[in-house]
Order: sequence, then structure tokens, then C-alpha cells
Amino acid sequence: MKIVCFGPGPQFKGGIANYNTSLAKALDHQGHQVTIVSWTQQYPAIIPRDFIDRASRSDQLEGTQIRVRYITNYNNPATWRETIRAISELTPDAVIFQWAIAIQGLPLGRIAAGLKKRSIRVVFDLHFVIQKEHSSLDKFFSKYALRHADMFVTHALKTFDELKVIFPDKSFALINDQQSLDGTTPVLNLYHPVYDMFVKKSDFDIEAFKILHGLKKHVFIFFGFIRKYKGLHDAISAFKLLSEQREDVSLLICGESFWKTIDQKKLSSKIKSGLFGIAKKVFLRRKDDEQDYDPLQLISTLHVKDVKVFNEFIPNEDVHQYFQASDAVLLFYEYATPSGVESIAYNFQMPLLATAVGHFPETVRSGFNGYLARPGDIADMARIMDLSIRQPIDREHVAETTRHMSWDNYATRIIESLSLLSDC
Repeated sequence: MKIVCFGPGPQFKGGIANYNTSLAKALDHQGHQVTIVSWTQQYPAIIPRDFIDRASRSDQLEGTQIRVRYITNYNNPATWRETIRAISELTPDAVIFQWAIAIQGLPLGRIAAGLKKRSIRVVFDLHFVIQKEHSSLDKFFSKYALRHADMFVTHALKTFDELKVIFPDKSFALINDQQSLDGTTPVLNLYHPVYDMFVKKSDFDIEAFKILHGLKKHVFIFFGFIRKYKGLHDAISAFKLLSEQREDVSLLICGESFWKTIDQKKLSSKIKSGLFGIAKKVFLRRKDDEQDYDPLQLISTLHVKDVKVFNEFIPNEDVHQYFQASDAVLLFYEYATPSGVESIAYNFQMPLLATAVGHFPETVRSGFNGYLARPGDIADMARIMDLSIRQPIDREHVAETTRHMSWDNYATRIIESLSLLSDC
């Protein structure tokens, strides 16, 4: 097939860019003709953040036939029309949109509608449907874009249920290879594939790395963008309790503060931050704009010892060393959709210590591939951290959990479903 993967290209930071690139590579490896059509600017210009990956050095598309076109600027509707024309000229069998935030619904809705008029199949790969603190504007943008889908892909049944809430009058059906669609909108419920772009290196000297950075015997890692919903404040507080009981533990924090990627002293940054804060309060009705969230201050406030912080974006080539030096990943989220960090942890057969929110009860079998804590319960988080040391998870169990979660299987299921859709 000829497939367009629409989403952030490999020049962007973050899980969605990695996801879109990995999906394109899996389809390419199966012999399909793949083009990534990407944003040049993903969000309104007032958002005070740098989204470009300026640290990674490797070419993620090396060895593939994938073409990349950076076209779509959120702030320039003319590029939305250009995107429709460019995709139409490729005559694809389907366009797979990465859907990760409602605010993108305006341009994506216009683009999807334009493609549908040209009889091009539209698939939305859903990383979420209902956001926390869901506003009426979020709902409008979501419905505006997602109503154009011929098919959806979800990574958790929770997301499928949210889709039915957003569109109560539509009929959806979870599909398999043999199922008749019968006029319903098909939903292919899969999983978040395991990132194979981050590779364990057998010659990496773990002990030398731990000595260099002062890490003790048992290392817990928080990885990824520092955002409030990911609960780093709870992870630090829980580690504080644990470190008071044990002297052989360390906490490794690796990630960029989400809203501190540009020079905050510049006048342009101050103007953007002010406008963005007002917009969130007025349009999204959010009193907490998260820009002042700084959980790292807790380390000094609580006098937490044995914490090593890399408060920066980690280049793709260096990700392996932090996971190889760690024993368990902390996912003490306040709410959750399928997580890229969870997928990276699976790639290193890393036990998951998570809160029982969102999809985690679907993916974490307590005592088998990780442990679940009560959300918001710091003492219970500290308890499962200690439990993971006293009753360690067999990493082969983690591997068993993820044997079917490859990108190849994921791409195959999408292609099979598209073929089923074409037959209707």
C-alpha cells in the first residue's frame, strides 16, 4: 500500500515524533511505500516552548525508503491547503493521523475533511480522547477532527470507551480480521508498541556509570518530559520515605522541564508565557497553567539525598545508559494514557511501578511485570518501591508481557484492517 503517516517528523522531540517515525519504519520494512507528512509548527505560536530535537545525532530513517515532507504550520491555514494538495498528489491508500492533543483539532479537521472529499481513507491513531480537565473547547476540537475518520486505532480499551462518550450517537465496533463492519465505524484496539529505536548495548559498563554518578545498588528512574500529571512530585516524596528506611537506593531523574526550554528572560518569552497563561484560563478554563510547576525544588526542600538529576532532553543515542543502570521505572501518574516511557521500559525489560490510574491496571499485572500503588498515596508508592527490592520482578516476565507488542505486529494489524475497510 501507499501510506502517509501524518504527525511530527523525526526533527521533533518527544514520544509522538518517535511514535510516528517508528510506525513509518515498520510499514516501510514490510514493503509499503511510506511518506511522513509533518508539521513545521505543531501548536499556536504563543506556546512558550521549543519542540525541536537539537540534541540527537543519529538519522532515524537511515536504511529506509521513507520520504519526509515538513509542510503544515498550525498558524498558517494556507499550509493546511498545501498539505491537502501534497497528500492528494501522493494518491495514498490511507493517511494515518497521530492524535495526541485536542488543540490540533482545527487544522487536522480541515485537512482530514479535504482528504475525505478526495476519497482518501482517514485513520486516526488515538493516544487519548478525553483530556484531563476536559473543556468544552477541547470537546469541540476533538469532534471537529475525529468525525472525519474512516477508522480509529486505540491503545487501550479506556480510549475506546472515551470515544463513545465523545460521539454518543455514533456506532463503533471493535474489529478483528473476520468481523463484518455492518455500517459501524471500526476501531482497532491494539497497544503501545515497544520502542525498538532504543537498543540495549552489551558493552555498556553499568557499574562504571553508577560509580561516576554516585548511584547506589538499587536505582529507580523517572524518565521523560517533566509535567505535573506524571507525578514526579509524588515520586520524589515517596523516594524520600524509602531512603529513610534504606541506605542502598538512588533516584535517577532524566528529563526536560516541559515549560522551561526557552530563555525565560527574553521579552518575547515573557510575552508568550503571559498570553499562553491568559488563553488557558479564558478558553480552556484552566486555572493551573503548569508553567510554574517545579518538582525538582522538593529535593532541597525535603532534604532528599541520593538523587541524581539530568534536567535536560536526553538524546536518543544516550537513552539506553540511563535505563540499563536502573532497576525499575516510576510511573506515579495522576492520570494516564498509554505511555511512551512505559514502552521504552518494556524494551529494556524493566519492571513498572505505577499508580492504578488510566490504562495501567490493563498493562501492569501486580507482582508479575510490576507493582501498582494507590493514586495519591505517597506511603503506598514507597511501599511498592521497597517491595520491588524485597520481591524483585523477574525480567523474563516483563519480556513475556511484551512479546506480541512489536511494531511489525502493530503495522500488520493496521494494514489488515485497512484491507477489510477497502472491501466494504
